[in-house]
Amino acid sequence: MDRESVYTLSIGLGSTTGNEEESRSKVQTQLINFILEYRVDNQFIYRDQIRENVLAKKYACDVNVSHIISYNEELAHRLASEPAEIIPIFESALRRCTQRIVYPSQRDIRLPQHQLLLHSDALTTSIRDLTSDSVSRLVRIPGIVIGASTLSSKATALVIQCRNCEHTDTITVSGGIAGVSLPRTCSRQRQPGEEAPKCPMDPYFVVHEKCEFIDQQVLKLQEAPDQVPVGELPRHILISADRYLTNKVVPGSRCTIMGVFSIYQAKAAKGNNAVALRNPYLRAVGIQADVDHSMKGSATFTEEEEQEFLEMSRRPDLYDVFASCIAPSIYGNADIKKAIACLLMGGSKKILPDGMRLRGDINVLLLGDPGTAKSQLLKFVEKVAPIAIYTSGKGSSAAGLTASVQRDATTREFYLEGGAMVLADGGVVCIDEFDKMRDEDRVAIHEAMEQQTISIAKAGITTILNARTSVLAAANPIFGRYDDLKTPGENIDFQTTILSRFDMIFIVRDDHDRGRDERMAKHVMGLAMGGRGAEEQVEAEIPVDKMKRYISYCKQKCAPRLSEEAAEKLSSHFVSIRRQVHAAELSANARSSIPITVRQLEAIVRITESLAKLSLSHIATEAHVDEAIRLFLASTMDAVTQGEGQGSREMMEEVSKVEDELRRRLPIGWSTSLATLKREFVDGRGYTEQALNRALVVLQRRDTVQIRHGGSQIYRSGV
Repeated sequence: MDRESVYTLSIGLGSTTGNEEESRSKVQTQLINFILEYRVDNQFIYRDQIRENVLAKKYACDVNVSHIISYNEELAHRLASEPAEIIPIFESALRRCTQRIVYPSQRDIRLPQHQLLLHSDALTTSIRDLTSDSVSRLVRIPGIVIGASTLSSKATALVIQCRNCEHTDTITVSGGIAGVSLPRTCSRQRQPGEEAPKCPMDPYFVVHEKCEFIDQQVLKLQEAPDQVPVGELPRHILISADRYLTNKVVPGSRCTIMGVFSIYQAKAAKGNNAVALRNPYLRAVGIQADVDHSMKGSATFTEEEEQEFLEMSRRPDLYDVFASCIAPSIYGNADIKKAIACLLMGGSKKILPDGMRLRGDINVLLLGDPGTAKSQLLKFVEKVAPIAIYTSGKGSSAAGLTASVQRDATTREFYLEGGAMVLADGGVVCIDEFDKMRDEDRVAIHEAMEQQTISIAKAGITTILNARTSVLAAANPIFGRYDDLKTPGENIDFQTTILSRFDMIFIVRDDHDRGRDERMAKHVMGLAMGGRGAEEQVEAEIPVDKMKRYISYCKQKCAPRLSEEAAEKLSSHFVSIRRQVHAAELSANARSSIPITVRQLEAIVRITESLAKLSLSHIATEAHVDEAIRLFLASTMDAVTQGEGQGSREMMEEVSKVEDELRRRLPIGWSTSLATLKREFVDGRGYTEQALNRALVVLQRRDTVQIRHGGSQIYRSGV
């Protein structure tokens, strides 16, 4: 396909060449007849397409491979197995057809080269299944574009001139990445008797003004994250796109590329002069973008599917069934599952008249004790969301989440490679171990969570990438477990800036309750013995694949708006929630660590819209608002008021008094026994034993005291 050097053919005057010519012209005639005659429902689709394109000065034709198969199966087989020979014939056939259709009377008009674009609904091949058997064949490969080079000009015909005798020659260059070598010796035919000196070696140089060029772009296609086997690195392949296929896709877009699997000779590295090794790449002949992020007509649904989804949306118990189908093997957590159902649906994104955008994606934070199945919920969401990426906080850097600037090995130019947030554009990013991330990395996703863009300004590149994603994060409190006697601010190690960007914050507690523990143990044993938990009977209701399709369908077809009454109810509720938080702040004499701002009002609006979207209703009613407010109160408001009540304020005041007395009682460097302290403080001064133990634990955490000899001796070590 891509020969490195100029090549010559010995033309024998036997019958073989004649046969080849004959078969070429026969194939060309068949292709011309296909373009002129093929029709669907009595419409000449390719005739009309060529006419429209040429009048718009676009010399290309997009052909469906299945049409060629139905027209002539042998021709389609040859196109798949010998694309290098058939595609140029097809392109010259297109040129002939344009001449016949658009300019029938002008015989001498010179038309530019046409381009054949192919698309198909055939099965795809993954990048890791491409083997040497596929070389020079037509393949279809799905993946994510992770890098796109700038446009470069590739010569199709090189005009070369000899420095010595000014003899010119033309070399045709095949497409793709591979280059061409100039001839080493001058090829001028000498006249008989001419005694001119021979031209030296390497006499040719390129006359750029007379060459013909086409646009070319090199894309880097990587396997989609959900197709990579566990424990493997995602593979990638270079794509060479030219003419009308350039600038079709941007990094982060998922697409299926149809092309000719080709090979090129890489520049030899030092000490690596293996002649027979070639690197694979793909010469694109068609690019189909899979998911259109505006969700307009991207996924196609059959009529039966649509009918089924409409029936499903009319079920009165759909909300509860849908929520219980989320991770059915995990016991309980009903509200969290309902919140995740809202996150998967998302609200409606709005573009205001002044161009300002309001996000429609819902972000949820699960904060809680270990062993409460937070990671399992995240893993399930990764499986059920149409587009999802799972990442762990400790192993994620700011560049890995947003975008990194890479340098092209050959051109030495900088280019951007999208990170997790960019690749999951239009989907969900699940971030586990959110509390273990470094602060500077966590700050990188502030902008992505609210403005839904990622701004890059490094290495001379200033740009804005889209990151329209929902974030589902799981984290542990500071001390590993949630401490009841501390306020939420002391338990949660996050700044208010990031907490206000979460629409719902759940504090997942591992409470000790005998009845609940018995039910959970029974559920877990059921799973361990027969794979059927106590709650798993609902799994048969909506399978994962159907949920995935239903979510895509709802996102595509429905963008609900609030009704007047619902909006009125929401605003009055928000005012009362703010008043409640303000009163709590006054009584606690401290600002709440989880802020309730206008963002939280927008959050309730988004939750309301997502509940309406779940049942495919275009208007969000008061019933949806009631459920949204209930969810919000059960999550974020519950988190705000944690640590209050239970007499804990009085308790904290008592603990702080005991701390001060202990500091006065024990000078630095002194030690005393726990029994003595108990006698003094509990019996002598009337403090509770719980307050004394609590104060000792707090002082120990602050390195003020050390507890020695198995807890019996208290030693004052610091201030």
